Amino acid sequence: MSLTVKAYAKVNLWLDITQRRPDGFHDLNTVMRRIDLYDDVTVDTNGSGDVFILCDDPEVPTDERNVAYRAAKLFFASANKNLGAIIRITKRIPKQAGLGGSSTDGAAVLTALNTLCGQPFGVERLCSLGAKLGADVPFCITGGTARCNGIGDIIQPIDCTGFAAVVVIPELCRFTADAYLKYDLSPIPERPGFDAYCGGIGRNRTFLARNMYNIFEAIYADPRIGAVKKQLTDAGSLGACMSGSGSAVFGIFDDMADAQAAVEKIDGTAFAVRAL
Repeated sequence: MSLTVKAYAKVNLWLDITQRRPDGFHDLNTVMRRIDLYDDVTVDTNGSGDVFILCDDPEVPTDERNVAYRAAKLFFASANKNLGAIIRITKRIPKQAGLGGSSTDGAAVLTALNTLCGQPFGVERLCSLGAKLGADVPFCITGGTARCNGIGDIIQPIDCTGFAAVVVIPELCRFTADAYLKYDLSPIPERPGFDAYCGGIGRNRTFLARNMYNIFEAIYADPRIGAVKKQLTDAGSLGACMSGSGSAVFGIFDDMADAQAAVEKIDGTAFAVRAL
């Protein structure tokens, strides 16, 4: 049996670290929003007991380093299914950009296998499995807009106004583990205003855009990120912010026409997206 799932990317409208936990993970305050950029993930089940990953991007690992691979193995073990799968991934989400590209592929595999196997798990159980794979995976399963706490696995849907955005991919390489290590070496106090931000973004797009926050901008203190944000605001964005642990930077616009016009003013790799 075969099923193709759209694995949607996300942006972080707010991302803060509140503490490093005794287990080595970090507690977060974050707001995530699904956007209409996606990978195609096709899952074919079989009786082999093996998992194979095929991807059109040769730089994407196809072994246990791939979240989609681990997702399939975890699902079969948890569902007590002696099955195998061939997983085909068509990549559109840039890698190491803070847009959830690997997490959303893993979420898509969990969702597809759950459907192909007769839905043995509800959404809550799928999210619990997803949390074992990565902090963003549970949100990538549920989508929409949510405030997320814990390591990202405590999800509360919230209202959020619609928007378009321009995503810019600077020529930087960010690894999530390195980003959190930088925080551990030099912690930054928790930023106030998270609850107010969560309560305001359902009513006012300007408030949403101008009050976005990402702690990793301060951790990196990289002038190249600031330069991209300035390009976006000069091109008409209501506000700009880095997503995840980077390096993608996005600017908020009222509509797609404004966003698409702004793309032409940006140096480097940029594209317009719509919030879902």
